Amino acid sequence: MATPAQANPVSKLRRGLRAFTVVPKPKRLGANQVELLEGGDMLFPRMCKAIDEAREEVWLATYIFHNDPAATAVADALKRAAERGVEVHLVVDGFGSIASMSTVRETFVGSAVKLEVFRPLDRWYSWLQPGQLRRLHQKLCVCDGQVAFVGGINLIDDRNDMNHGWADLPRLDFAVQIKGPLAGPVGATARAMWTRAHLSRDWRDEARLLVRSARPVKEALNLVRQVRGLPEPAEKVLDENAPMVALFLVRDNVRQRRAIEHAYIRAIKHAQHRVDIAVPYFYPGKRFRAALRGAAQRGVQVRLLMQGKVDFRVAAMAARALYDELRAAGVQIYEYTPAFLHAKVAVVDDDWATVGSSNIDPLSLLLNLEANVIVQDKAFAKTLADRFDAAFQVSTQVMGPPARAGLRGWLHRSLVSWGAHLYMRLAGLTGRY
Repeated sequence: MATPAQANPVSKLRRGLRAFTVVPKPKRLGANQVELLEGGDMLFPRMCKAIDEAREEVWLATYIFHNDPAATAVADALKRAAERGVEVHLVVDGFGSIASMSTVRETFVGSAVKLEVFRPLDRWYSWLQPGQLRRLHQKLCVCDGQVAFVGGINLIDDRNDMNHGWADLPRLDFAVQIKGPLAGPVGATARAMWTRAHLSRDWRDEARLLVRSARPVKEALNLVRQVRGLPEPAEKVLDENAPMVALFLVRDNVRQRRAIEHAYIRAIKHAQHRVDIAVPYFYPGKRFRAALRGAAQRGVQVRLLMQGKVDFRVAAMAARALYDELRAAGVQIYEYTPAFLHAKVAVVDDDWATVGSSNIDPLSLLLNLEANVIVQDKAFAKTLADRFDAAFQVSTQVMGPPARAGLRGWLHRSLVSWGAHLYMRLAGLTGRY
């Protein structure tokens, strides 16, 4: 007897496209428990424990899934869950995990883990396909829709750098563990990312099913309507005043193209006394820079924590091209030197904080698929603010006269700006940044 999906192939396609296109709209939700986790040494054991306790489903999306012992421990937990009947779905980015892709595939061959690769680059002509500059940069894990992990930490040991080898000290990086209603939209997003990778691989078969349907034109129109956005299902209204109030934001290419950037700018514009931002790759657009300058000029303490130990020289050049402009407005800039900086976090005043995967550059704000959690809670903000203060203590503040004045400085800034705009044009982006 045919299953419902076999009897109505268009229903299968519609369900797949719904998961592919519909990422939940951002919504402030209360009654959450959100805990700050510093580095993989804190994150990976928590993640493995949650996976080991899962009874129904696990969804995991990551940019890098490496093959070192830290990543292998997570892989083993995923396989154990699949062996006991848990539905385990894993999606990794084809570029971020390119160095370990063969090992990742071998790891899950023969297991019940459903592995998908987002925009794979396993053939030379894959590099020529449209959209290859748009990568899956999210780091998400959700177990049974109850426990979620979001942040900037890839599945690789914090002491292991893919370009520079092993180091004595771990990268400075953060994630959060979430228990409560906010785990729902995180899970829906991870599911959408997996489905997108799956449909990209099997799109010819799915399209063939559509063409063979009894009413292809009508069904196609229905699918177009869904691509434009489906109404969200009714949900129970939660008390926004209950601890902890949080918001899950996604940067995608459908409905939330600049959601993370706009959230940053709104928070900075309303700041009263403190803005602290840590990010390794920093080249914001004009509105973002204007918000930072405006906050500093009205007396807000604005501090940026940048890379001191550089991993990609071009990225450091881009950030430093903006130092003089921001410092002239009163923005304080520090460079973190004990180890590599990979954190993408911020604190504004006493009750606004964000942790996620989004850098503040064109790749993250305009191209990549990103995910951040915004927490509106004084205790959480203080915990992250304390980590900022500790990091500033061991960092070097950029002082003295402008580093690149005169013609040389103008040429440097112009070259960086030209390179950024060229990259955006190659990626198919137009308009102002």
